[in-house]
Amino acid sequence: MKSAVALGLLALSATACSGSRLGMPEPISVQGERMLKLWQGSWIAAFAVGAVVWGLIIWAVLFHRKRSDDLPPQVRYNMPIEILYTAVPFVIIAVLFYFTARDENFVEKTTKNPQVVVDVTAFQWSWQFDYKEKDAGGKEQRVASVVGNPVAPNGPAPGKPVMTIPSGKTVRVRLHSNDVIHSFWVPALIYKKDVMPGYTNEFEFTANKLGTYEGRCAELCGVDHSRMLFQLKVVTPQQYEKFIADSKQALAAGGAK
Repeated sequence: MKSAVALGLLALSATACSGSRLGMPEPISVQGERMLKLWQGSWIAAFAVGAVVWGLIIWAVLFHRKRSDDLPPQVRYNMPIEILYTAVPFVIIAVLFYFTARDENFVEKTTKNPQVVVDVTAFQWSWQFDYKEKDAGGKEQRVASVVGNPVAPNGPAPGKPVMTIPSGKTVRVRLHSNDVIHSFWVPALIYKKDVMPGYTNEFEFTANKLGTYEGRCAELCGVDHSRMLFQLKVVTPQQYEKFIADSKQALAAGGAK
């Protein structure tokens, strides 16, 4: 009995943090935190409405159960109650719509001059990350490139590409596809966006937690869809500058050859 209680307490303590997120992963970006709050707020509203509904059901069962064979008084109309149960759902919908629209505008907002720009190209069956910077004339040029190979179906994944970005910086991701529709998804960002041929999708985020996070294609794009894996690596600004400097040297050496 004591061991069962101990195991129960251990399970509760292990799931306490994830339980407060109601199934969502821990966000690693400013935008992800906003979406998590919207998710939590929606659940709070749902629990509140559920509590009121169940309270009314229990109240009706307890205090208006059948006590005799006499027919209870018949009331045809009750305008205050009818107005109440018509107006309250509209108020709930309006409040949820307001917060959803507000947070959607925040998450989808793009800035005029992002600090980091990454062109992401999806192809069957991997990803290519091209880092862009503007030269003195304001023209964009590629300063780094990472190309992945399809991940092996069994065993390790040597071809999994890594997208390196700095923490605390505004990162714009521009999405391109060379073949079919894919979907760029990093669960820790609590965000995904379709990658469509002939159209450039884009979004921005600001990561605030260092670490390496798994990403994948979230659109069924063909027979080897499951092999389209990648990683998002959040590093310090100093580490990112070194990464770009090393990549520039590698590109220059490659061009010199």
